Parts: sequence; C-alpha cells; structure tokens
Amino acid sequence: MIEKKEVRTDVQLVELARGNPESFGLLMERYQGPLFHYIRRLTQLQPDDIQDLLQEIFIKIYQNLNAYDSHLKFSSWAYRIAHNHIIDYFRKVSARPQTNALEDYEWNKIIQSSINLEKKLVNKDCVVRIIACIQELPMKYQEVFILRFVEEKEYEEIMDILQKPKGSIATLIARGRKMLVSKLKAKNINCLPS
Repeated sequence: MIEKKEVRTDVQLVELARGNPESFGLLMERYQGPLFHYIRRLTQLQPDDIQDLLQEIFIKIYQNLNAYDSHLKFSSWAYRIAHNHIIDYFRKVSARPQTNALEDYEWNKIIQSSINLEKKLVNKDCVVRIIACIQELPMKYQEVFILRFVEEKEYEEIMDILQKPKGSIATLIARGRKMLVSKLKAKNINCLPS
C-alpha cells in the first residue's frame, strides 16, 4: 500500500521553518521554479546570474520569516521580496530591467490579453513588431502585464506584490493597453485577422 504524502500549506511550511531552519528547504523547493521564471521574465540575465539573485532572495525571505503575516498569501509576500530585490539589484548596477527574456508563449499571453487579439495572429513578423512595442512601454506597464497575463496573478496578489491599490493596478493595465494600441496605430501595425 502506497502512503499518501501530506501536502502542507505555505503557512504550515513557514511555521516549520521558523522552528527548524532545515525545513526552509521545503519552501525553497516549492518556490524555486516560479521565482526563477519571474526573475527571468523581468530581466535579461543569464541563468547563472538568475540563480545568484534567487539565492539572495531566498536568504532575504528566510531572514524575514518572522515578519511574514499569515493573513497575506505567502506567494505574494515572496514575490514582493523578489520584486524589491530585483529593483535594488538594477539600481546598484545602474541598469534597467528588461523583459526580452520572455518565451514566445509568454509574449503571446501578453499580446492576446493586452490588445484582445483573436487566437491566431496573422504572422510571426507581426508578433515581433508587437513585442517591440511592448518593450517600448515604461517598465511599470511591462511589469504589471507580466504579473497579470504571464504569471496569471489575481489583482489582490499584484496589489500585495507591487504594494499598490487595486484601482492603481487596474489603471496601469488599462493605460498600458491604451499606450500599446496607440503605439501599434502610430507604427501602422494592424495584426487583426481579416
């Protein structure tokens, strides 16, 4: 007979890690992949550099475990720490995070959600041109697009991660979409299937 493995909640894992530092590895296992991809999506860093940042982020998460409020989603809290660490990192190196590291399917999620395209785009050239327009948007719009449409975070989670009210998140998404559509029109990019 196969024993069923108990799946613990994030809050339970935090409590375990507070009492036994070795248990923190369980949280690391759970969030290593999602946070790695989040960092990759916000930066153009190489995998080794992302791993370095990820280790620094996990150190910060561990150091602040006692400050974690179990009324918040742990994932939102961890993403917030990652977000702040990435911003601090780029301030130190005097660079700005880019989103070029997205995979094609991730770009398609943003494109389809941002400008309400039908499932099938006209051609690859069109997608490339739309991606270029998205990359011209200010980072605050790119970031909210990534969190909402690629990471598929709910508004409440984005609010916790970016520490902005729900109205501000909705406004950023709406303004980002409007700016994107304006850029597409200005560059005469029409990708809607006929």
